[in-house]
Amino acid sequence: MSCFKEYLKYVTLNILGMLGLSCYILADTYFVSKGMGSNGLAALNLAIPVYSFIHGTGLMLGMGGAARYSMMKGQGREEEKNHVFTHIMCLVCGFGILFFLTGLLGAGTITRLLGADKAVYSMCNTYLKILLLFAPAFMLNDVLICFVRNDGAPGHSMMAMLGGSFSNIILDYVFIFYLNMGILGAVLATGLAPLISLVILSSFFMRGKNQFHFTRCKINPGILGYIFAGGIPSLVAEVSSGVVMMIFNRIVLGILGNIGVAAYGIIANLSLVVIAVYTGVAQGIQPIISRYYGMQQIEKIQKVFRYAAGTVILLSMLLYFFLFFGADPIAAIFNSEGKQELQTVAVAGIKLYFTACVFAGLNIVMSIYFTSTDRAKPANIISLLRGFFLIIPTAFILSAVWKMTGLWMAFPLTEMVVFVIGVIWIASKERCSI
Repeated sequence: MSCFKEYLKYVTLNILGMLGLSCYILADTYFVSKGMGSNGLAALNLAIPVYSFIHGTGLMLGMGGAARYSMMKGQGREEEKNHVFTHIMCLVCGFGILFFLTGLLGAGTITRLLGADKAVYSMCNTYLKILLLFAPAFMLNDVLICFVRNDGAPGHSMMAMLGGSFSNIILDYVFIFYLNMGILGAVLATGLAPLISLVILSSFFMRGKNQFHFTRCKINPGILGYIFAGGIPSLVAEVSSGVVMMIFNRIVLGILGNIGVAAYGIIANLSLVVIAVYTGVAQGIQPIISRYYGMQQIEKIQKVFRYAAGTVILLSMLLYFFLFFGADPIAAIFNSEGKQELQTVAVAGIKLYFTACVFAGLNIVMSIYFTSTDRAKPANIISLLRGFFLIIPTAFILSAVWKMTGLWMAFPLTEMVVFVIGVIWIASKERCSI
């Protein structure tokens, strides 16, 4: 298969898989709001940071381990690539037990720390407890999806992602509306989704297609270091999204109150889908670049990176064109009560906020590019700047000066600055880093 055909195969399948994942999250939120009203939605939103941390931990292990696995595979180091997989599975067991025990013994404490009041405490506590009990399944699913994709089966990986996502949507509807299970039904649907995905993945192993296996080996701190270093950007991206959402909500509440929060909610949901497209591109190039890096095929690495950058630029132009000219009808879909102030704020926000599209997409691709070529430092710097160190102070400063307009521009300005830093890093270090 040519370099370009392989790129198209991996990226297309991963974009479809990530879009399915983002659609299930949107549907989950919609069903909870319809079935349990504002209190159910509040309970769900309070639990989002915990879900982000579980999912982020799974992606940290999956992306960090799979990138290392592909490098070893490209170098023909069969025994060492199996050592990587064995270390990952040990880490999944360790983190899984920790999350499980936390759900069993500490869900109530976490619920109180998240700020749940009497009206939502019971629902939030139930959601968190069941979510944490299913944490081992979430992490195992994240890890195996990454390894199966890096083992040359992106189609199988995509089917598992889509199967889990759409089963969640169906089970949400059945449990909440037909069986009247309330918040318990919502979290059971979410918890069963990775199990269904794992069933789909199991056929890959039953047919003996996997080239990674358990093997007896001693714990190697060096392998653990590579896994964590390569996977931290994925963890930061997941955790920071929940943190930034909470901070933006707090700022918006102080400027415009609940109307502003509702407007930001529309933009946050749209952003989820847009970022999923870019994540699909980035996760698609990761196994290819990691393998080429292991084989020291530098020219092919650069080709794939250029393909990804071109894809992001093209998709960004199409996405922003759609969002800019469709801002009014898109906002109206979520503005069921037809409030004019909400409509005005949301439309203005969409047009300003998503000017970040191209920079956000390129930053996500650059972060994965650095991770895939065994350069954890720049990947981590990009992720931390985007997720915490630049976006948060920028939001506070710009909103203090220009209110909502400033807040909407915080995201584009952050992504633009990080993009410049990433380009400078590539230009100054590329010759001596690969």
